Amino acid sequence: MQVSLALSKALIVGMLLALGTATPSLGHQASASKAAVTEIHNIIVPQARRTMRHRHIQAVELTAVDIKLGIDDQLATTTMQLTVSNPANRPQQTEMLVPVPDGVTIRSVQYDGTGLEPIAKLLPRDEARSIYDSIVRKSLDPALVEFAGYNLIRTSAFPIPANGSQKLTITFEQVLLADGDRIDYVLPRSEALAESDVAWTIKASIDNSKGIASVYSPSHDLVVEKHGDVRVSAASAAGRPLSPGAFRLSYLRRPANVGGVSATLFAYPDASVNNGQGGYFLMLASLPKRMSHQQPKREVILVLDRSGSMEGAKIEQARKAAIQVIEGLAMGESFNIIDYSDSIQSFSRYPVVKTAETAAEARSYISQIQAQGGTNIHDALLEAVRVTPTSGTLPMVLFLTDGLPTVGERSEVAIRDAVKKANMHNRRIFSFGVGYDANAPLLSTIAQSSKAASTVVLPEEDVEIKVSQVFARLRGPMLVGPKLIALDGDSVSTRLVREMQPSELNDVFENDEILVLGQYTTDQTLRFRLTGHEATGEDRVYEMTFQTSEASARNGFVARIWATRKIAALTDEIRQSSAGGSTPNDPRTKELVDEIIRLSTRWGVMTEYTSFLATDEDAPLASFREEVTADGRIAVSPAEPAAPARAYTRARERISSGNEQRAGKEGATQQLNYVGRQQAQTVSGAAANIMLDKDMKQVQIAGVQQVADRSLFRRGGRWVDSALGGKEDAAPDATVEFGTDAYSEIVVKLTRQGRQGLLAMGGDVYLSLEGRRILVKGPAATPEAPKGR
Repeated sequence: MQVSLALSKALIVGMLLALGTATPSLGHQASASKAAVTEIHNIIVPQARRTMRHRHIQAVELTAVDIKLGIDDQLATTTMQLTVSNPANRPQQTEMLVPVPDGVTIRSVQYDGTGLEPIAKLLPRDEARSIYDSIVRKSLDPALVEFAGYNLIRTSAFPIPANGSQKLTITFEQVLLADGDRIDYVLPRSEALAESDVAWTIKASIDNSKGIASVYSPSHDLVVEKHGDVRVSAASAAGRPLSPGAFRLSYLRRPANVGGVSATLFAYPDASVNNGQGGYFLMLASLPKRMSHQQPKREVILVLDRSGSMEGAKIEQARKAAIQVIEGLAMGESFNIIDYSDSIQSFSRYPVVKTAETAAEARSYISQIQAQGGTNIHDALLEAVRVTPTSGTLPMVLFLTDGLPTVGERSEVAIRDAVKKANMHNRRIFSFGVGYDANAPLLSTIAQSSKAASTVVLPEEDVEIKVSQVFARLRGPMLVGPKLIALDGDSVSTRLVREMQPSELNDVFENDEILVLGQYTTDQTLRFRLTGHEATGEDRVYEMTFQTSEASARNGFVARIWATRKIAALTDEIRQSSAGGSTPNDPRTKELVDEIIRLSTRWGVMTEYTSFLATDEDAPLASFREEVTADGRIAVSPAEPAAPARAYTRARERISSGNEQRAGKEGATQQLNYVGRQQAQTVSGAAANIMLDKDMKQVQIAGVQQVADRSLFRRGGRWVDSALGGKEDAAPDATVEFGTDAYSEIVVKLTRQGRQGLLAMGGDVYLSLEGRRILVKGPAATPEAPKGR
């Protein structure tokens, strides 16, 4: 998105990404102590959100940013390759400003063009701040305010030929800080939704001679690949735009204790939790490597739908998927095949051990399965869970269907209750809903109640590939039936930790990480005990100790990810209760909807049912009172019942009517959105309000902006901080004008809190600061903010 500003030429002659003054260059280009440069050139900040240009100038454009990150133990080397294009018919000059954290040193600057090589200088945060302030005042745009508090790499000006492009590569190094066995890396980037289409790619390589237990990014979805025990590579997903926000990457070193668990805790303090003595946590853990090379065994029951609706490509793909599973089992593991329509058939009465002979017989059996008849889901599932598992194995079911039950028991509630009751051997039921006709909530509930997962296979997707992807992950169970508890001394505590997401852990397989979020209610040490057993029955116990004293508002991502998962759990409660006939006016439904509205408002996490809070500027921001009952339960009620009534009535109607869609495209869409929130691990994706609409198209809600640990909603032509607690219509305690001394004081205060990005949105911002309502007036020439959709 290009934005034109009618600024005087005396102030700006070319700008890019919220920057553009006739700023002095470095070194051989000019001296900061001499008169201002009169030659036209551009200034680029690669991490800023907005591309701006003078309406009379064809400004230089940043078209791509490619990051290569190498981390060797605690030494990080960042190589930033910047591609810059000049659309004008005459040469132009450009210089770069790159915000960086403390401890950075410049290693090199490389330029592939002709002329003098540009040089770079590292400016400390105070000097960087003065440059930001100068540019913000002259450009009348606060976009750079969010980089206050960072150091700055500034290059000298370099030429870009007419109608041409150049690449500039800046390499810098830093020693990363360690928090126990966790090493953290941060590259500053704008938190606001991007208004330009600059392509970003990130590739990282991590080496540590002690061994790498886990790699995690709370900010972005990465594709992680392990290369032995001491090297891991990670990269942003190809073909996807990089979400806004600083790029954060952490990795866990293997502990000195060979048999110990690798674990770390990110803590975010919250004044609303236990009178300010608690907050939210994200615990990441990786189990120790298995000492024995012998893989624990599995017993897999394949349950294939062969009803008439499976005819054609679907049944052919299902047969191939079944053969892939059989081939993927190790010799000595057990299996069976159940195929069903209106009748139930099976390969064997009981599971058989895989041998060359039984595998060949299974392939022959699968090849003869034909599609015909109705769909008896009830009886097929009961047949799959009835048999006593083979001793010493982890029993699991891979259940596949493409439709609603049409034969036998058809009630969703009756089927799910019958399967839960019959599953006395705790088989993990991994379900696959093929196409749009499957009952997604039913399959999801059956899977979750057995500590497994449900997968949607869209019409254009291949059944074989989806089943194979899930089965490939189910290799080598490391911990069966895991449970995580908090300890107070040697006793189990029900008070120190609460509201954990997920509430129950699934089995842990090879290469799995354990990620748990929740609230903590103490400013003292937190101790956890993780228990479970191996598939052979041998018990395992791990204990972990963490300090919450380092809790920081900069870890606001923790609370937002927690809220995303909590909203998913609440929505699923409503979805399951609606199967039993609950209505929008049921007291339980009203309570759940009120809590969804509260969380959506506070943390800015929208759903397809509550998106109107961001897109409808007339929707009131609900204010809620949160109390903890004697049994440790959180009780929520509207602080001012009249104010949010319209909001939660509207949401209740949307959620209840939407959950009537058990199947069809809308049902599949709801399930995919639900899974995205339920499994959220980063503040991109579902937590950033990216979801599928009813037509299966990906959309992002832009009427709400997530900045640090705050949420801003567009109301009355200005951005409103949800921390105002429903007081967005109240008169401000103070009004501060852009560019004044009072404005600078607020920037300093917010920078200390890591919340300076609240002022970088553009336009007026109504925020809560130190218990006061402050209206910050933006400059009149600020580009228009993005509107919700």
